[in-house]
Amino acid sequence: MDWEQQRRKRKRFARSTSQVQFFTRRSLFLCLFFFAFLLFLSSTRWFSIAAASFRPVLDASSTTLSRLSTSASKSTLDSSLSSKYSPLRVESRVLFPDHLLLMVAGKFNRDEKLDCLYFKSVARGLNQETLKQSVLSTDKYDEFRSIARCPLPPLNYSASAVDLRKRGVGADDHWLVRNRQPVASWERVVYEAAIDGDTVVVFAKGLNLRPHKESNPTEFSCHFRLGNSNNNGEYVLTTKAVTAAQEIIRCSLPAGALSTLDKEKGIRVTVSRGSVNTKAHLQVTLPSVVRLFNSKLNDLQRNQEKHELCVCTMVWNQAAALREWIMYHAWLGVGRWFIYDNNSDDGIEEVIRELNLEDYNISRLTWPWLKTQEAGFSHCALRARDECKWVGFFDVDEFFYFPSKYRHLQEYHTAGRNALRSLIADSSASTSNSTAIAEIRTACHSFGPSGLTSHPPQGVTMGYTCRLQNPERHKSFVRPDLLDITLLNVVHHFQLKQGFGFFDVPKSNAVINHYKYQVWETFRAKFYRRVATYVVDWQEAQNEGSKDRAPGLGTEAIEPPNWRLQFCEVWDTGLRDFIQSSLSDPLTGFLPWEKASG
Repeated sequence: MDWEQQRRKRKRFARSTSQVQFFTRRSLFLCLFFFAFLLFLSSTRWFSIAAASFRPVLDASSTTLSRLSTSASKSTLDSSLSSKYSPLRVESRVLFPDHLLLMVAGKFNRDEKLDCLYFKSVARGLNQETLKQSVLSTDKYDEFRSIARCPLPPLNYSASAVDLRKRGVGADDHWLVRNRQPVASWERVVYEAAIDGDTVVVFAKGLNLRPHKESNPTEFSCHFRLGNSNNNGEYVLTTKAVTAAQEIIRCSLPAGALSTLDKEKGIRVTVSRGSVNTKAHLQVTLPSVVRLFNSKLNDLQRNQEKHELCVCTMVWNQAAALREWIMYHAWLGVGRWFIYDNNSDDGIEEVIRELNLEDYNISRLTWPWLKTQEAGFSHCALRARDECKWVGFFDVDEFFYFPSKYRHLQEYHTAGRNALRSLIADSSASTSNSTAIAEIRTACHSFGPSGLTSHPPQGVTMGYTCRLQNPERHKSFVRPDLLDITLLNVVHHFQLKQGFGFFDVPKSNAVINHYKYQVWETFRAKFYRRVATYVVDWQEAQNEGSKDRAPGLGTEAIEPPNWRLQFCEVWDTGLRDFIQSSLSDPLTGFLPWEKASG
């Protein structure tokens, strides 16, 4: 009995013990499951916040963040917050006389409101004193970057610590520690570059090279850094310069650079100038805002049939002059246009958009660099080479006129359509001492205000009819594939490859009407600045007797007495009559640019 009772007691004890263990394990399992469930719910929100907060500053984990952003658990609200509050990444800052230029990765939305954010203190720490001002303007720069123009920093605010923020987004206290960078001066910076075969053509200000001659290339080197390379911002590859002239240094590309362009976020490029003296080897490297990219557009252009005639020009606030200039010269045979926009703020984008809708083939390139006309023309010659057989370089106040064509029109009632195209074809067939022609030069006549005091409503060709007696200089059409490797150019004409020459068009066949001295309201805008690199600005008291200046005009934008009657020696209505006879509507008398503008 004792043994039987003990057995029953042990059995009851084992049963109770197993029940306790069962409940303990089940409770533990339920607790762990509940905790995991809570963790799962909270993790979705945590990852959304992480993606919104850190996407702009992480490169290595961008793939992970992309997967998180496309997760099914990410809410629509979180996506909109991420887009609104993600900061813009400023790559470079360049200080100009009247604004600070910010180069920004990516593109802006058309209606996006942006603020320039200024930091007063550059010391490390939190709660930096900040100031916001509205952005002056924004623009697309290239395929991968945009620019924003900010007001100059107020007193005691650093130009090297100016940030860009979407309207309504507050300052980031840690931003200054992470992103403070030296600011470049517009007078000393590598500002553009282009790949040309197995070389790279680099454009730089601050080299102070001779304006009309080649320089010694052995003094210069180009330095390269891969866009994603982890080298603390140092340039790791160097090649020697091949040529040097004006603001252009041409260097060999590093081995494998072209294939790298497909993989990296561009290649950064700069230029250095070295000299050797008896004490030490000195090398000065310029700050750079340049990134080389592989553009698929260039490959498409090489496979297309070339235009017979193209035109390059550089403008500042010339929107009102574009319609007349482009529509007239398109009638003469120009099929492609490259407009280098030098900081215009007069709505030129809309004018070009409307003209393109009317089937005029115009490309506008944002070119914010001051006093770089020669370099801009060299850049355009490279760009147009794959698209154009002949490229003209002249301004929007310059119009071709064909005296012989007009006489022919009067006698035989034949129009002057494609007259410029015919002129280039005929002139290029000419030879001088068996030298092939690669440049065609046309003389310019300078016109004055012609008694007017306000801008002529039908256009400059209709209103300005009195000029100086003798022609001044010339403008050119060139074969871009036959230019010298230096790309050196002076006053709208280029240095050519050896073995090629130029042809001067007889004045009886063609001249250019240069409406240089217009009514004072228009002319005084030139006092703001001039685009040519080696031409002194009007307000500077240098070379006051030069032909680049208006005779008798000082250094202040004050209208001289009898301005409307000056620069008038010969009344010349040839181009006006030519256009009226050829292009005016026979019923209304309107010209094409008048119809389109209403």
